[in-house]
Amino acid sequence: MTLGYLFGGGVGNEPRGVDLYRKYPLAQEFYAQVAQWTGLTVGQILDEDLPRAPEERQSVGTVREAAHAIAVHDVLARHGLRPTVLGGLSLGGMSAASLAGAVSRRALFEMLAHARGAPQRPADAPEQGLALSFAPTGGDLGPYRGDGRPGVYLAGQFGPTADGATRILMLSGEKAALDELAADLPQGSTVEMPGRSMAIHSPLRMPFREFMAPYLDAMPFTDPELTLVSCLDRRILVTAADVRDAFHRNPTDPINLVHLYDAMRDEGVRLGLVMGGSIPDGILRFPFPVVHVDHPEHVELAVTTAFELGIDLTPTR
Repeated sequence: MTLGYLFGGGVGNEPRGVDLYRKYPLAQEFYAQVAQWTGLTVGQILDEDLPRAPEERQSVGTVREAAHAIAVHDVLARHGLRPTVLGGLSLGGMSAASLAGAVSRRALFEMLAHARGAPQRPADAPEQGLALSFAPTGGDLGPYRGDGRPGVYLAGQFGPTADGATRILMLSGEKAALDELAADLPQGSTVEMPGRSMAIHSPLRMPFREFMAPYLDAMPFTDPELTLVSCLDRRILVTAADVRDAFHRNPTDPINLVHLYDAMRDEGVRLGLVMGGSIPDGILRFPFPVVHVDHPEHVELAVTTAFELGIDLTPTR
């Protein structure tokens, strides 16, 4: 029975992992390391207000999300749970790559901190944003994707909802174009994601991708030691070059959760543990049982579920 770990993407504005940090000394030790690697304080990583400047805010937010997800992984490892297959959305894919052995933790967090120096958009540039689009299953997705609309890009696909009635899409682009699309579609079918001022996973992030390219070219990658699934393509990342390419493409290319969980299913995953809180619990349909592990009380549920499904609990060294 194969255990898979899924890491969500996105950078929320709320604190992450505070109760996990308070309960587990190993999480406290890990956060202290992350603080050294990034130049941030533990408070900045955990629960202090994020910076106002967009690129700096994004950078600190990614450190917060990745630190929380990896701390969850470490707590589960202490309880004997270790994945065979890993994958994640966007930032989550980078965290998964680190835990699969393709890049060191230090290199990952130093890279996320380096992004703080990315140039800000010009003051007169069009305002950007993100939106979620809820399309009826079986219908034409084109209008809900914004097909043919300048300034609107399909940034992500999350697949069907748990009841199978709706497919969830993420749109990225110029805020005015997203607002026009929402006004033309049935009320409530396209909603703005509040506090998101970057058109991630779209060509509008090409300046950021170009800024990060020299750093990623010099960053040390190795072949993954565990099965590492891509969210950009429906494939397994096998070599260091595969992983580096995924890091390069991540800012501008659309993500797809269906690619991720279908490939994990094909690799034999029969239980998925979702690290952290960036993939909502109970909303999406998965092809195998999943347990969301965000808070300390979820750890026992994950261990119990793994035991009941016959997952081998490898003793921790």
